[in-house]
This record gives sequence, structure tokens and C-alpha cells, in this order.
Amino acid sequence: MSETAGITRAGTGLDGVVWNILGQTYFPKQATDDCFAFEAISPPGTFVPPHIHPTQDEYILMLEGTWKLILDGQEHVAKAGDLVRMPRGIMHGYFNESGTVGRAFFWVSPARRLHDLFRAIHNVPDPAEVMRLSALHEVDFLPPPG
Repeated sequence: MSETAGITRAGTGLDGVVWNILGQTYFPKQATDDCFAFEAISPPGTFVPPHIHPTQDEYILMLEGTWKLILDGQEHVAKAGDLVRMPRGIMHGYFNESGTVGRAFFWVSPARRLHDLFRAIHNVPDPAEVMRLSALHEVDFLPPPG
């Protein structure tokens, strides 16, 4: 994929695409071989459990709300305006425990297979199936603690 000039409008995804991933709404904003960017809207109580991207660096720019993050085994809080840096190979996950909607802009580099993963898990209601498909797309979820 190569980059094209243009604007991906607020509240929309590239080519009108919107994904529902385990109760969260994802809008792909940009996709090339070098970088993939998306916006995520996370209602209260939603989360992405700890996982690892072995081949990608990932970043989150918090736009609204507050998320609890687990980064390499440490707990942190990110709020609007904060940038979260997650180098490849470190465990990370986020949890919206704030009671309000959280909204963030994500990007990963290189893009690898993340765009394909989101297409594959759109509207998949079973977390175990999401985890299985994720492993096929270079995202490794960790087993629950204990």
C-alpha cells in the first residue's frame, strides 16, 4: 500500500470503514506498508487485555477520557493530551475504568498485518476467537493472571 493525499474526516474511516471490536469502535484513518493509524472510541468498561506486538512499535495519543494502562508490567494512567509509547516486544494493555467514553488516536509502525487483523475480528463476539485470530496476525495476547 502506498500513501495518497487526502483527508479522512472526523467520525469516519478510510473508504467509510468502521469496525466493531469487542464493544469498541475503530475508524481506520491511514494505511500504508510503513504505518497504520486508527481512532478508537472506548465506552466505559471496555478494554484491550495485555498483549505484545513483536514486530511493531505502537503509540496512543489520548484525545478524550482517561485509561488505565499496563506497560511492561507497570500500571499507568493516560488522560487527554498524553502520548503513550509502546516499543515492539513490550507487554501492554488498556482499560477504560473511568465511567466516561475514552477516545484515542493510535498508530503502529511498520503496519505489518494489523489492518488485516481488524478486518478479521470486526463483529467477532468471542474473545477466544479474537485471541486466536490475533496470533495469526502477529499480536500475541497473554494468558490471564493466576
